[in-house]
Amino acid sequence: MRVTALLLAAPLLLAACGSPVQLAAERQARLAGYVGMSEAALVYTLGPPADQTVSGDHVRLVYVKDYSEWVSGSPFDQDPPELVGLDYHSVPPRLLAWSCETTFDLIGDRVTAAHQRGNYCGGAA
Repeated sequence: MRVTALLLAAPLLLAACGSPVQLAAERQARLAGYVGMSEAALVYTLGPPADQTVSGDHVRLVYVKDYSEWVSGSPFDQDPPELVGLDYHSVPPRLLAWSCETTFDLIGDRVTAAHQRGNYCGGAA
C-alpha cells in the first residue's frame, strides 16, 4: 500500500519542484515583459540601477540583488537552550550567499534585451 502511494505521489512531487528548463522558460518569459519598455518606465518600475554603461546609442543598465546569512554549524535548526555555546565538534558556521544580476540592454530609449545570472534570480527582476 505504501509503495503504491509513493508511486502515485512521486510525479506530483516532481512536478511541484519544476524542472530547470521550466524555471528558465519562466524567467525568460518574465524578462520578455520588459522588452519594449522605455528607460524611464524601467527606472520607475525597478528603481535606479546599480551600474550604467553608455556607448553611443546603446545603454546597459545593471541591477544587482543579493542576500547573505551566517548559518550555524549546529545540526539542529535552532539551538536548544541546553546546547547553546557548544561547538558541535568544531563545525564552524558558514556564510550562505545568494546574488542575481539583471542586465537590460537599451537602444535609443527602449529595452531590447534582458538577461539574468546568479543563484537568486527567482521572482521579479
